[in-house]
Amino acid sequence: MSLDRWIALVLLSICLLYGYTAWFTMDANLAPFMQRKPVWPSSFPKILSVLAIILCLVILLGLEKGEQTVGEIDYRRLTDYRLGQAILMLALMVAYALCLRPMGFLGSTTAFLVLGSFILGERKWHVMLPVSLLTAGIVWYLVQEILGIFLRPLPFFLGN
Repeated sequence: MSLDRWIALVLLSICLLYGYTAWFTMDANLAPFMQRKPVWPSSFPKILSVLAIILCLVILLGLEKGEQTVGEIDYRRLTDYRLGQAILMLALMVAYALCLRPMGFLGSTTAFLVLGSFILGERKWHVMLPVSLLTAGIVWYLVQEILGIFLRPLPFFLGN
């Protein structure tokens, strides 16, 4: 079995567990007034689990493959791929999660976007910095002001 099918099998097991949680355990503790609403807090996880299970099954059954076999990953030759970039991006994601509270959303998100684009090969700093700052600011505004979810924009020592 190829690497993509093994990954799909692992994802399928995770999606089945997620779907079981969404369908059977999330709604058990709902307040009575919430049970009469058409959309429950578990509605999106239910939809997401069903779609993910369908996509995993498509990969497992090989329905996505046509005549093209050029793009398959050969797990015996992993050193031929850009593993350095992938590992650096994973490390950057972990660092972003750890720096989110101390640095604030705007600083950590801007740094993540700039460093991530640098790792992936972008070298135009005059483009990376404004785009990263603008993106972080827009996302913060949408989450904080539109959705009403508090995100600390600045480092903890600069504000409440």
